[in-house]
Amino acid sequence: MKQFNKVRTAITLDPEVHACMVKLAEQDDRSVSQQINKALKEWIKANLTDKEEG
Repeated sequence: MKQFNKVRTAITLDPEVHACMVKLAEQDDRSVSQQINKALKEWIKANLTDKEEG
């Protein structure tokens, strides 16, 4: 299935961060990519104001 409104990017993760994301993804029945996206969205929501989001 082709996904729309997504940007492909490559990132490098520390092994312990990757392992944590894999574990969380399995618990939530998500892909690692979806879990990373969820974690980033939650961090942005918790740490940025409307002005900073641009």
